[in-house]
Amino acid sequence: MRMDDHRESDNVEDRRGSSGGSGLRLGGGRLGLGTIAIALVASYFLGLNPLTVLNMLAGGGLPAVEQQAPASRPPADDATAIFVSRVLASTEDTWNAAFREMGRPYREPKLVLFTGVTPTACGTGQSAMGPFYCPGDEKVYIDLAFFDELKQRFKAPGEFAQAYVVAHEVGHHVQHLLGISGQVQRARQQVGEAEANALSVRLELQADCLAGVWGKRTDTMKNVLEPGDLEAALTAASAIGDDRLQQQAQGRIVPESFTHGSSAQRVRWFRRGFDSGDFNQCNSFETKQL
Repeated sequence: MRMDDHRESDNVEDRRGSSGGSGLRLGGGRLGLGTIAIALVASYFLGLNPLTVLNMLAGGGLPAVEQQAPASRPPADDATAIFVSRVLASTEDTWNAAFREMGRPYREPKLVLFTGVTPTACGTGQSAMGPFYCPGDEKVYIDLAFFDELKQRFKAPGEFAQAYVVAHEVGHHVQHLLGISGQVQRARQQVGEAEANALSVRLELQADCLAGVWGKRTDTMKNVLEPGDLEAALTAASAIGDDRLQQQAQGRIVPESFTHGSSAQRVRWFRRGFDSGDFNQCNSFETKQL
C-alpha cells in the first residue's frame, strides 16, 4: 500500500509497556504466541473465557494484569504502529465523508495498541481475543502481534491484509453509530443460540462489506492500492472464515455454530463493498443469500 506520505491519526493510544514483549503473563510465566493461538481457538469454539484457558495452560493461579505504560502516541520508529495510525486516519476521512452524505455526524473512534491484556469498558481485553471493538468506550483494540499470526498462521501477509483487519473493526464502530449493533444485540437476547449466531454472522459480514467500502473509497481518493493488495485482503478474509477455523481446530465444520461467516461469505461481502464503494450495498440483514 502507498501510505508513506499520508497523515497519521490523532486518535491512537499506545498502551504497550516498555518491555515490548508479545506474550501474556499469567501465574508464573509468560505465554508465547503459539500458546495464545491455542487459547484463542479453544475459547472460540468451546465458549470459554480466553483468559481462563491461558491461565490453565500457564499452570493455574489468578491472572495478573501487567502494568501498562501511560497511553501515548506510537514512537516514530515503529513502522507497523505508524502504518496502523495512517490506516485509521484513512478510515476517518472515508467515514466522515460517508456520514456527511447521510446528513449525520461521524464520531471518530480511538484505536488502542496494547500487549497482553488491557482494561476496556467491555471488560478485560486480551491478546488471545484478536482485534476487537468495544462499543462501551468506542475504541478499537489491537495487539500488533496479531499481524504476525495473520502472516504466519493464517498465511495472509501484506499491508492491505493488515489494513482490512483495522477497517473491519472500524466497520463495527460505524454499525454502533448507526444503531445497528444495538438492534442486533437486543434481537439476539430474544432468540435461541442458533438464531443468535446467525444474527452475529450477518453483523460480521456487514462489517466486512463496510471494510470493502473503505478500501474502494480510500483508493479512489488517494490511489493507495498496488498490484496484489486486493488479493491480500481477500486472502485474509478467507483465512479467518468460521469453516476454515473450525476445520483446523476440530477437524469438522458446524455451520449452526458460525458467528462470523464462512470463508466464501467473508470474501463475498468484502468484495461487495469494494466493488460498489457504496455502504447502501452492505445491508446483510435484508438478503436471504449470504
